[in-house]
Amino acid sequence: MSVEIGGAKPSPWHAGEVALQDKVGVAKRMDEVGRRVLRDYLIDQHREFYPQLPFIALGSVDTEGNPWATLRANRPGFLHSPDIHTLSVGLPRTPFDPADEGMEDGNAVAMLGIELHTRRRNRLNGTIHRTGPDRFDVRVGQSYGNCPQYIQLRDFEFVRDPLQPAEPPPVRLDSLGGRPAEMIAKADTFFVASYVDRDGERQIDISHRGGRPGFVRIGEDGVLTIPDFAGNLFFNTLGNIVANPRAGLVFADFESGDLLQLSGEAWVILESPEIAAFQGAERLWCFRPSEIVYRAGALPLRWRSRADGQSPNSLMTGSWNEAAARLRATVLAKGWRPFRVAHVVQESASVRSFYLEPIDAGGIVPHIAGQHLPIRVNIAGAGSPLVRTYTISSAPSDSVYRISVKREGLVSTHLHDVIREGDVIDVRAPAGAFTIDAAERRPAVLLAAGIGITPLLAMLRHIVYEGLRTRRIRPTWLIYSAHNKPERAFDAELHALAAASGGVVKLVRLLSDASDTVGGEDYEQQGRVDMTLLTSVLPFNDYDFYLCGPPGFMQSVYDGLRGLNVADGRIHAEAFGPASLQRSGDETTRWSARTAEEPQPVYFMRSGKEARWEPGSGTLLELAEERGLAPEFSCRLGNCGSCRTKILSGSVAYIKEPTADVADDEALICCAVPAASDTAARLELDI
Repeated sequence: MSVEIGGAKPSPWHAGEVALQDKVGVAKRMDEVGRRVLRDYLIDQHREFYPQLPFIALGSVDTEGNPWATLRANRPGFLHSPDIHTLSVGLPRTPFDPADEGMEDGNAVAMLGIELHTRRRNRLNGTIHRTGPDRFDVRVGQSYGNCPQYIQLRDFEFVRDPLQPAEPPPVRLDSLGGRPAEMIAKADTFFVASYVDRDGERQIDISHRGGRPGFVRIGEDGVLTIPDFAGNLFFNTLGNIVANPRAGLVFADFESGDLLQLSGEAWVILESPEIAAFQGAERLWCFRPSEIVYRAGALPLRWRSRADGQSPNSLMTGSWNEAAARLRATVLAKGWRPFRVAHVVQESASVRSFYLEPIDAGGIVPHIAGQHLPIRVNIAGAGSPLVRTYTISSAPSDSVYRISVKREGLVSTHLHDVIREGDVIDVRAPAGAFTIDAAERRPAVLLAAGIGITPLLAMLRHIVYEGLRTRRIRPTWLIYSAHNKPERAFDAELHALAAASGGVVKLVRLLSDASDTVGGEDYEQQGRVDMTLLTSVLPFNDYDFYLCGPPGFMQSVYDGLRGLNVADGRIHAEAFGPASLQRSGDETTRWSARTAEEPQPVYFMRSGKEARWEPGSGTLLELAEERGLAPEFSCRLGNCGSCRTKILSGSVAYIKEPTADVADDEALICCAVPAASDTAARLELDI
C-alpha cells in the first residue's frame, strides 16, 4: 500500500522506505523527489544504455519466498527496448542458477544495468512476460538512474561463448567457510536483492554495494555485517528489509567468474558504537544466510581492475580493522597513551605540524573537527611532565592526529627544537566544544587570525570531506588573516580544499604586511578582518560564524558582528591565550553557583590529603599545588579541560566562566573554588 505524507497524495515510497527516510529527516523532501524521478517507463538515455551491456544483475523470488540475486551475461545487444514501457531480455533458462526459479511468466523481477568500466547504472523493476525459453520481456514498473558512488572501475572480456555454459554443477553449502569466505573477505562489490508485497503486487529491488576490500565482515556465527554509506536516501534495499526481513546476495570473483549466491534473513541496525567507529558508515545492516550456493566459473566474463579504478567514495570509507581499533581506543580514552611522531612538516616560518599515531593496540579515538588534543612531554629541568593542549588540525576522517604548533612558550619550543620523527609523546583523548556540523545547511564563515587557523582548517577539511561523501558541501567562507606571507601556514592545503569543493568553499586571505607579494595571487585583501571587509565579501545571508585567533582579534570581530545584529548564538569562538571572549548575549549561564564566603575544608581523596581553602586565596588547582600535589592542567583558564576532576562530594563555583565541556559531577579545578551550600556535604575531589 502507498503511504500518506502530511495528508497529501500517496507517496511513491512504501512504509519501510518512509520509516528510514523519516528517521534521517528527509521524508518530505524524498516524497517530492520520488514523484519526480521514479518513472513507469524508460527514458531515451536508458533505452540506449541497456544494449551496450555485457551483463545484467537480476533479483527474483523463488516459490518458497526466498529472494535471490544473480549476474547473467551475454553479448552486448541481448538487452533492448522496443518501446518505452518494455525491456526485452535475451537470456536462456539456467537451472544451475537458484534465481532462475523466480523468472516465470508473470513473476516480478528486478534489474540493475551497470557498466563497471564507466560507473553508469540504471535500476528497473517490473513484471516478466515470457516470449520463449531463451527470451522474456519486462514490463516496466519503476525505472530510475543511480549515482556512480562506490563502483570500482573494471574492464571486461568474454572468455567463452556466453550461450554455452561451462560451469560444473552448483555446490550447496551449510555454512560459510573456505572458498566462499575467501570471496567475501576480499570483495569490494556485491549485489543485494530484496522485496515487499503490497496490495497483492510484488516489488523487487536489486542494488549494488561497494566499499574497500573487506567491507563485509563475517562473524563467528556466520552473520555478515555491512556498513551502509551515504547514498540517494531512497532506502530501497534497507526499506524493503525493514518491511520484509529477507534478502539475497551475490558475490562475484571478477577474475575467475565464480559466483557465490546467498539467501536468508536480514535486519537493519540504526544505533551501535560500531557505526561511529566505521568511517563513513551511517548505519549497519546484517544478513544471516539460510541457503548458500557456490558456482565455480559461472560467468563467461572476466574483469580486470584498473590501476586507478578505485571509487573515490569507497576510499573515503573505513575498514572493520580500523573500526575495531577505534573501539579499543575508546576503552583507553581516559588515560595517557604513547603516540609516535610519524611525520613532521614545516608549515610556515613559525608553525610546524606533528603527525601522531598510536603505538599500542588501540586506534585513535575519533574526534570532532575543532577539538584539541592534550599531550604530555618531559622537558629537561622540569620537575614533572608538562601537559599542554593543541588543536587537532586534521579532520575526523584522517587516520592520524595532526597538531600544528607555533613556536611560542616552553613546550611549543621544545616540540620545535627537540621532537623528531620516531619520538614518542603521551596523548590523551581529544576534547573541546568548539565544533561544527558539516551537514548544516546554513552557510558557515570561518574567521582565523594567525595560528587560530588550526581548528578552522580541521573544520574545513571535515566540511569538504563530508560534502564529497554525501554529495552536498556546506557553503563556506574561510577568511584568514596573517601578519605576512612567510608566517602564513597551509597555503597549498587550503587552495586544494577550495578546489576540491568545486567553488562552494570561498577563500579570502589577508596580509597585514604585503611586502614582496602579489595582490590577487598571494592574498585577496590587505589589512585586518573588520566589518567593512565582511560586508564587502559576504553576500547578504544568514550565517554561522566561527572565530579563532588572538583575544583582541576575536573580541573585535565578535563585537562587530553583534553590532550588525548577528545573534550571539550564531557566533562560535575558540578561546585561547590569556583572556576569553566577553559575550553580550542575554542567555543564562549554567554556572550559577555562588562562591563560598567562609573558609572551607577540601579533601583530596585519592592522595589522602586535606587542605583549608580561604576566600580570595585562589583556585582549587592552586590549593592542591600548595599541598604538594601535581594535578594535570594546561591553560589555567577553563578552556582546555585538562584539569577536569571528578567531584566525589560537595559542589564548586567558578571565578571565571569556563568554556571547556564539564559534566555536573566534574570540576575544572583551574578556575573553580568551593561553592556556598546549604547542605553539610563537604567538598571531596578525586585527586
